[in-house]
Amino acid sequence: MQSLIGTGVALITPFKKDLSVDVEALERIVNYQIDGGINYLVVLGTTAENATLNKDEKELVIKTVLKANAGKLPVVLGVGGNNTLEVVEELKTRDLSAFVAILSVSPYYNKPTQEGIYQHFKAVAEASPIPVILYNVPGRTASNMLPATVIRLANDFKNVVAIKEAAGDIVQAMKLIQNKPEGFLVISGDDMVTLPMVLAGGAGVISVIGEGFPKEFSTMVRLGLEKKVDEAYKLHYLLADSIDMIFEQGNPAGIKSVFKHLGLCEDAVRLPLVTVNEDLAGRLGDFVKKIR
Repeated sequence: MQSLIGTGVALITPFKKDLSVDVEALERIVNYQIDGGINYLVVLGTTAENATLNKDEKELVIKTVLKANAGKLPVVLGVGGNNTLEVVEELKTRDLSAFVAILSVSPYYNKPTQEGIYQHFKAVAEASPIPVILYNVPGRTASNMLPATVIRLANDFKNVVAIKEAAGDIVQAMKLIQNKPEGFLVISGDDMVTLPMVLAGGAGVISVIGEGFPKEFSTMVRLGLEKKVDEAYKLHYLLADSIDMIFEQGNPAGIKSVFKHLGLCEDAVRLPLVTVNEDLAGRLGDFVKKIR
């Protein structure tokens, strides 16, 4: 899965002021990623406000991204949820031929045991005709997929090829890297610890800040993969304040404010999310001016 090494970005879904999907803005954002040196795109991840999109809107987002990308970059599709049967049904019925892998989040709210998490992903792996990237994000799911469970899945299913690890725990990430089977990829899902994870043996990142500043962030990851530590950390510290800011009042409200300052789309989000306040918007605008 060489196509998943480097910097992937979890694309937002831009909305117009009336909160309808802004197709033209989404096309601009995809082209901005391509021009910025991003390695692959993730469509309909949680950053896309997937939970507030209806079925027709999801299809529109997929169609728009694939059309704008025109085969230039590999594309990963978010297919996950806390109803295992529903996820399996989607995997069996959806045309996945345009995607290199699916990204599937660990079940949220239900708080399954480690065995429950294993059995969920066993069902996903058996149903998926393409490679599976596991997604561990305890801050949103209320349960942590432990390294032993991840390694068990990676050993038992050849199409479980990677994990997006977003526990924010560098020690846990290092245990995954230490014990993973050959070829399995440990991908950062936390922008702030991306560089340390890459230097420890990680494969890269699926990023939020990377879609706002694709050139700088993807260069940092590339330098990290090349073990050019000092150069990579120079870019890390250049971007560090912005990483804190974009998550200060929730994702994707922060990154959408960045996009508004970049002139790519409105900063509109759908309830229950709200736009960032004037103070944070101002600070993000100042940061964009400094970088650009």
